[in-house]
Amino acid sequence: MTRIAYDDLVTFTGAVLAKAGLDDFSRDAVTSGLCETSLRGVDSHGIRLLPHYAASALSGRKNPKPDFKFNQRFPAMGALDADDAFGHAAGIYAMDRAMEMAETQGTGTVSVFNSSHPGAMASFALKAARAGYIGFAFTHADALVVAHGGTRALFGTNPVCMAAPRREEEPFCLDMATSTIPWNRLMRHRASGTPLAEGLAADENGAPTTDANAARALSPTGGYKGYGLGAMVEILCGVMSGMAVARDIPAMFTTPMDRPRKLGQFYMAMRTDCCGSADDFRARLQAMTDAARSEPPREGEEVMLPGDPEIRESARRRRDGIPLDSETEDGLRALSETHDVPLVLT
Repeated sequence: MTRIAYDDLVTFTGAVLAKAGLDDFSRDAVTSGLCETSLRGVDSHGIRLLPHYAASALSGRKNPKPDFKFNQRFPAMGALDADDAFGHAAGIYAMDRAMEMAETQGTGTVSVFNSSHPGAMASFALKAARAGYIGFAFTHADALVVAHGGTRALFGTNPVCMAAPRREEEPFCLDMATSTIPWNRLMRHRASGTPLAEGLAADENGAPTTDANAARALSPTGGYKGYGLGAMVEILCGVMSGMAVARDIPAMFTTPMDRPRKLGQFYMAMRTDCCGSADDFRARLQAMTDAARSEPPREGEEVMLPGDPEIRESARRRRDGIPLDSETEDGLRALSETHDVPLVLT
């Protein structure tokens, strides 16, 4: 399989986005978000999206040079008009403001509106955790998850993300969709012709199906519990922000590329020293981490915490390079030719 070194991927991505017209802040935010997400092994939200993102800047879907407007009515809560920016740029700006508020108020929250697809929410929660805060990040998305007990999709995959610092270098990080699988995985099953596992998707009548071509919606993870978490995210990101909600959200890939999607997100940063010292928090979370990893496993398995697989994959990919499937490789080669940007593959 073709691979690309992480540093070469960062250089290539930044150059392509510069050619697409992004300002420095937006370019750096999107580059960091896409490349680190691929480094962590979350390929569905990583560099495979670069062709779509470049096209969305050139076509008018996303604003490559946004004029952010931040309004802070309360000491620990603010609202960001993202001016149809790239969701990565809006998210980094919002989390920076949330951390500023948390420094003096103990916590800071930012509701974002007029935004766009922000990629993997770990990009923002990890930024807060690496700076010593507990970070939360949420986004809604177009309807892809069937309503519990219903026949059609209502909410998006609406992810929940939380990260927190500990003694070891990489923070704890939970980043999960409220659907059983990402839509991209279903699309890969369609392309390969392989059936889905039981319980992952529903057909046009809301009935479970293993046929990826017949699937019209994903199943919520944990049944009504995932459905409930998806509703919670919709309240924080859609209802709170004043943006469209549920089925009214424009779809990512079928909406005309000159039409902004007007998404909402919600970010929070919290200090860790409300009950004890920040160092005590790190030590206690590290002790919890060590205890979890030392639990006796079932035969052939290993007890891990959320984020552990991504930490391991990051080390492997930083050493060996980031693998590219044929579709992603073709997309990067096309960008290289279109924008006259060198692409170094191994």
